Amino acid sequence: MALSANSHAQPEGATGVIVFADGTVVWGKGFGVSGSKVGELCFNTAMTGYQEVMTDPSYDSQVVCFTFPHIGNVGANEEDVESRGLGAVGCIVRQEVTPHSNFRAQNEFADWMRAHGRIGISGVDTRALTRLIRTKGAPNVAIAHAPNGRFDLEALHRLASEWSGLEGLDLAPGVTRGVLEDWRGGHWQLGHGYSEHGNEKPHVVAMDFGAKDNIFRSLARAGAKVTVVPARTSFEEIMRLEPDGVFLSNGPGDPAATGEYAVPVIRKLLEADVPIFGICLGHQMLGLAAGAKTAKMFQGHRGANHPVQRVGGGWGDSEGLVEITSMNHGFAVDGDTLPEGVEQTHVSLFDGTNCGISIKGKKAFGVQYHPEASPGPQDSFYLFEKFVGMLG
Repeated sequence: MALSANSHAQPEGATGVIVFADGTVVWGKGFGVSGSKVGELCFNTAMTGYQEVMTDPSYDSQVVCFTFPHIGNVGANEEDVESRGLGAVGCIVRQEVTPHSNFRAQNEFADWMRAHGRIGISGVDTRALTRLIRTKGAPNVAIAHAPNGRFDLEALHRLASEWSGLEGLDLAPGVTRGVLEDWRGGHWQLGHGYSEHGNEKPHVVAMDFGAKDNIFRSLARAGAKVTVVPARTSFEEIMRLEPDGVFLSNGPGDPAATGEYAVPVIRKLLEADVPIFGICLGHQMLGLAAGAKTAKMFQGHRGANHPVQRVGGGWGDSEGLVEITSMNHGFAVDGDTLPEGVEQTHVSLFDGTNCGISIKGKKAFGVQYHPEASPGPQDSFYLFEKFVGMLG
């Protein structure tokens, strides 16, 4: 159903609605759980992996508009879940979700959405929504699903207009693990599921700010023993675990807000010459710890086809090589604020934004994209091998 800022007239059969902070109302057909949610509307251009997207904790407090029209057609299964029921609050799709057609499916996507407390709305002009975000930036919206078609539009408008938005918001406490965990899961193989790794060395302590599980699998596959700790773990607690290196995970929210307690820990790790590898939010907070600044992006980067070029960091013959990467971020390290001693190693070929840094004199680097997501499909796995290889 088309986007309309002028008319709130509800079409016949509409059981889902999106209400923008500016009063715009978009109707559709609801699926998944009933109720209402609020979040920032963003778009994702990936053609596959919708279940991984919906369970990526980096999408906490966000509503995902999928640009690919056929979402849900391969159903859902437990092997493709990336976190413990965390992720986006809802999604918007063009075509109505059809019965699955895939041998790996264990249930229907709509049923999976309902069981995991997420709202979906179909029958929406997702092309128009995407163009709106690209021209006006990511808006705050309330989405609602009511099988009886009854909605309180004024209440939904208040929900959207009064929500603070992501800037200045620390969301890591709501998506991090509550206790320390020794990670055992490894590489996935069709027909066999996930293997178990019993590596003893080198030992990586991973700070969980809202991590995808495949990151830990990738570290284990590269040869590391992985211990996952909560976001607010102190420097002293980390060092008592005797790490050979520390990993900083992805996660949702504003890196400056999460960095209020995480950046001092990262600075102490740098001072102690502990090797560090950061991804996404972890990369941004590594940049903050090194003296750079971060900024909210106009529309963000979200998809599985983002070209990133290697531009520095001693790549040798691979200097200038382009990787096809998976991205999900609405904040970025401001490349113009990198201090002396911090080198830019990767840039986006879409808009030139910073996608990687390394700190001279330290075994510390980070990338903005998700090397564990395999859109290339394996263009970026070398980063895990590089990190584990430098641990000795």
